[in-house]
Amino acid sequence: MGAQIAFWIFAIVTLGSALAAACARKIVHSAFALMATFFGVAGIYAILGSDFLAVTQVLVYVGGILILICFGVLLTDRVPDEYKVAQPRRWLPAAVAAGLSAVALLGALQATKWPVAAAPAAAESTVEEIGRSFMTSYLIPFEFASILLLVVLVGAARMARGGTR
Repeated sequence: MGAQIAFWIFAIVTLGSALAAACARKIVHSAFALMATFFGVAGIYAILGSDFLAVTQVLVYVGGILILICFGVLLTDRVPDEYKVAQPRRWLPAAVAAGLSAVALLGALQATKWPVAAAPAAAESTVEEIGRSFMTSYLIPFEFASILLLVVLVGAARMARGGTR
């Protein structure tokens, strides 16, 4: 019973903060709402017994991606007022799209045959098994991904400096 209450709390936090991130007028407010969304998703992962995925969610998304977004916002030049063009808000197409999406989601939920699950077993840590797999079976792809990310980071830094110098 406690796990269901915690799930619903994390689900409400995740959905509410995702909505706030999408509707906020200031990008900094969107970034902080996105942080709450990422923490809510990590909480859902933890409830489902996926401890490695929950910690990875916090480290990668909250600790990495969100910090990059904040630095990008803070370090970017502001657009002067004379270049700003007022765009009219188009609420009708957004409302129609949201309504159609809601109808499609409710139809999919209604058509799905949900299995009745037995009580979940006690959660075991998956970190040791994942670590052993990374260092034996998936060592080459893991190292390739890290080298690829390093090359992308160096390329992005080079492009940010202005190309060839």
